[in-house]
Amino acid sequence: MASQLEIISEKYRTEHITRNEYKSTDLYNSGHPNAISDGDEKGKNEIGSSVDIQNRISNLTRNTYNVNNGYGSNHSNAISDGDEKGKNEIGSSVDIANRTDLIGRNIYNQNNGYGSNHRNAISDGDEKGKNELGSSIDIQNRVDNMGRNIYNSNNEYSMVHPNALSNGDEKGKGENSNNVGSSTDINIRIDSIARNKYGSHKSYPDF
Repeated sequence: MASQLEIISEKYRTEHITRNEYKSTDLYNSGHPNAISDGDEKGKNEIGSSVDIQNRISNLTRNTYNVNNGYGSNHSNAISDGDEKGKNEIGSSVDIANRTDLIGRNIYNQNNGYGSNHRNAISDGDEKGKNELGSSIDIQNRVDNMGRNIYNSNNEYSMVHPNALSNGDEKGKGENSNNVGSSTDINIRIDSIARNKYGSHKSYPDF
């Protein structure tokens, strides 16, 4: 008696054989109608299916180049002659227009060459020159920063400066008179110690 697996296998095999249009009397091979390009979508051999043929005809129709009009470096569509197609040495019409526009907006030229000594490269109070001192904005920012800086040659910042030492304010955090940290650090530490139920006389895990 056939097992359940054999019964299922035979069922699937029968379904596949039924759906297979190729049989012992109609074998698929290179000479079969479905393998030959004869105008339908199935055969593709030498010239392709019907869709392949239609696409090829469409592409050939849209191609302006052929044996009598071969594309090359001397073709009118490869030479820059005022249209958008040719780009060889000087570019297409769009390239030429863009170049003309850029040259027109460039204030530097043969008679006004840009260099390290040009007035637009020298810091002389405007925004263009930045050499040693920077532009006008750079100078203003530097003056503003120096004006807000409380440290100078007469009040230099160091590890012993009041603003570097822990003396009860928020600025200094360095060790000073057995204190370490800013006022916030000290307050948090005091609060944490006060809430800690363990100490030198009652250490964890002793209870």
